[in-house]
Amino acid sequence: MLEAKEHSRSAEDREHDQMFDEESLEIELPGIEDMGEVRKDIEFLEKELMKTVGIDQNLYLEYDVKRGLRDSAGKGVLTGLTEISDVVAFDLQNGYKIPADGSLYYQGVNVKDIVKGMEGRKFGFEETSYLLMFGHLPSEKDMKHYLKVADELQELSNRFIRDVVMKASNGNIMNALQRCVLTLYTYDVAPDDITPANVLRQSLELINKLPLIAVYAYNSYCHFRRNETLMIRNPEPGRSMAENILYMLRPDGHFTELEARVLDIALILHAEHGGGNNSTFTTHVVTSSGTDTYSSIAASIGSLKGPRHGGANIKVQNMFKDIKEHVKDWNDKDALSSYLSDILDKKTFDRAGLIYGMGHAVYSLSDPREVILKEYARSLAEEKGMTDEFALYENVEAIAGEMIMERRRLNKNVCPNVDFYSGFVYSMLDIPEELFTPIFAIARMPGWCAHRLEELMNTSKIIRPAYKYVGHHIDYIPVDKR
Repeated sequence: MLEAKEHSRSAEDREHDQMFDEESLEIELPGIEDMGEVRKDIEFLEKELMKTVGIDQNLYLEYDVKRGLRDSAGKGVLTGLTEISDVVAFDLQNGYKIPADGSLYYQGVNVKDIVKGMEGRKFGFEETSYLLMFGHLPSEKDMKHYLKVADELQELSNRFIRDVVMKASNGNIMNALQRCVLTLYTYDVAPDDITPANVLRQSLELINKLPLIAVYAYNSYCHFRRNETLMIRNPEPGRSMAENILYMLRPDGHFTELEARVLDIALILHAEHGGGNNSTFTTHVVTSSGTDTYSSIAASIGSLKGPRHGGANIKVQNMFKDIKEHVKDWNDKDALSSYLSDILDKKTFDRAGLIYGMGHAVYSLSDPREVILKEYARSLAEEKGMTDEFALYENVEAIAGEMIMERRRLNKNVCPNVDFYSGFVYSMLDIPEELFTPIFAIARMPGWCAHRLEELMNTSKIIRPAYKYVGHHIDYIPVDKR
């Protein structure tokens, strides 16, 4: 572990810091209000933009456009085939779809069975990564090879940490992940080689290096932006990824067996969720262009960064903070119902009219990831003395589903999704909110890499959906007559 304090650092290090003092970096891209003389010109162009007439919404119906690549019922349009995972929300009975408890399969294996099979063992996420990438559950011999590679690749050079990870830090660690992943291209001896063997090597590098990048980027942010002591602790060989994340992140490096197991399970549950989710579909789209691995994965990280995709658990956490401030008795279900009703009526919280963490685009009766994670959240809450908070989450879960169905007049059941408890779990693990979405990215990396390999090995066409032009052709007007 390296603790960087000014009095103990070399003159060379201090000179380097002066050259790259983040507090004194000039903002290269200021806001409109700080653009000086050109501000009025920018404001003029903004007004010109707002004159643009939006597309007539009725045209989407007229041309049967599958907005968001979904049909009128909200079901995703079939755009590809995959063997990597299966998301199941219905049973087929006499040709009819009947809502059922959700199931999630990785390479044909039920995730519930994967989690159950890891009882009393660690390296669950590593086994899951192997399963997703290679299509079968690993034997002890398989895992010996895989873990040896993981230990070898789970490192970053001091130069990369200093010159890339620690530069231009900010509180959005997803930005750091994108920047660092793209920069790894420069450090790769064969970055543009997209043969399966080379992409597999790059995938293993990314899977095992991303946790270090995320934790080190957060520590750099705390040091340069919050004036905290800089701590860089190297991962220890022989530890699981979940163990090393907690070990690198915590000042004392200590964690309990349950804490490591809960994080391991959370990583497993977020590792993959079908080819149609936004970030994984991004992987397929960008991969189909023939570009390099780093560009493809950086694009997927950019997708996950979006609040409509990867940031929902933070919204859930903020919502519960608001509920705690306004409902003093967490067991008073009438008071909770009244406040949740106000949230739906856009009278309070963020006034978006949403109870975050409730509902899912695919699952109907239950999200299997939430069902599993909830029980681990319960166990962790008992260890942490936070059973009252857990009871609050259960009360909101019990009230919100029926309330949303009634208020929205929905026929489909509204179940909690995995984001409902994941933020609570991360908070109990003392993982800062700045790392909530990066942890999601760390978990999803094996899924992205598996889909990239599947795209490269099974298809040869660039993904190119159609957009219909609905504007009008006009004559060119000479500049002096406009």
